[in-house]
Amino acid sequence: MSDVVTIVGQGLYLALAAVIGLGIARILRIDNTLGCLIAGVLAALLLPVIEYDTGLRATSLRELVFFVILPVLIFESAWQLEPKILKRWIGPILLFSTLGLVVCAFLIAAITYYGIGHPQGFPWVAALLTGAILAATDPVSIVNLLRRGQSGQDVVTLIEGESLFNDAAAVVFYSLMLGLATYSLMEGSAMGTEAPSLSAGSVALYFCMIFFGGVACGLVFGLVTTLIILFLRSPSAALMTLVIAAFSSFYLAESVLKVSGIISVMVCAIVARSCLRRQSKTYLADAEPTWEWLGLLFTAIIFVIMGLVITFEMFTHQWLAMLIATAAALGSRALSVVLIAPLTRFVGPPIPKSWRLLMSWGGLRSVIAVALVLSLPVELPYWWTIQSMVFGVVLFSLLVQGTTSARLIKKLQL
Repeated sequence: MSDVVTIVGQGLYLALAAVIGLGIARILRIDNTLGCLIAGVLAALLLPVIEYDTGLRATSLRELVFFVILPVLIFESAWQLEPKILKRWIGPILLFSTLGLVVCAFLIAAITYYGIGHPQGFPWVAALLTGAILAATDPVSIVNLLRRGQSGQDVVTLIEGESLFNDAAAVVFYSLMLGLATYSLMEGSAMGTEAPSLSAGSVALYFCMIFFGGVACGLVFGLVTTLIILFLRSPSAALMTLVIAAFSSFYLAESVLKVSGIISVMVCAIVARSCLRRQSKTYLADAEPTWEWLGLLFTAIIFVIMGLVITFEMFTHQWLAMLIATAAALGSRALSVVLIAPLTRFVGPPIPKSWRLLMSWGGLRSVIAVALVLSLPVELPYWWTIQSMVFGVVLFSLLVQGTTSARLIKKLQL
């Protein structure tokens, strides 16, 4: 019982810091994520004074992030998409979130690897991990600005849909790169034992298995969720079923079937939303507000955790790596959009040049990038370097890209 009480207290400490962060954001008139980051830093400074242990450990952050936080964030983003408009833009969205993601990730990896120029301390696998993490975009503030400005649903769906599918694919790519990094670490530390073989074919087969396995799992879970909600026909029961579906579809995929939980959650939400579109004004009328506050809570907690673990030494010791990573993230995102956008006319509607500019500058790195980098195993010798780089890019996104996007949207007349 004492362990349960301790966990509840630690959770309340994070939640309270998140609420304070939202208050700071309102007072200072800044983005909520930046306010929660400030609250996290203040909460970290308070810990030695009150002699309190938050229970956060580098070894347990991966489970917290993947099994508790990411399912809610991915489900919430997928539920927001309008199925009819998503169908119109699904071709360009898939193109950006597959080919565009790979191009962006490898460009970031190449720039950071050669920019840092330390193969022993920052090998290729570390650069690929960095590329996978920073390829995930999260333009929540851009989408909110477009909605408040009553922009067309097409541009909102394209940007939000590309971000959602991009995040899901980035998590799969990150898991693959993390497996390679762990394999390299095991191979390097093997003392005379024969390491398991690893080929391009086995890597491709593994990727297809976890990706399409996640799609199949999400499809089945989405249909089952739909049938349960139609059978219960109760607003409260419907919301409860959706929340349970978000967590259980991830857990079943990851822990039981060994496929992508993030893909499973995303597909589950899209299928359920599409099948239940006629109930959106009846007993699912409160679904959108419910997922909105859940997404806000878990996003706030992620940035509170970032504030708790960020250190001054990151900026004194890793400032050059942060600058290299920021330049790599900006340049790679812009170049990937320039290369991929002309190809979208073959799979869907063409993308106007003004939208391309917004997608390039508005490709913020935010909650998903923070969530992924917090889940890095500390056994990797370069984990702190990657974490510092990602934190630097996220801070640039919040302080520069996020604050200037409103003027860009106004200038582009979107």
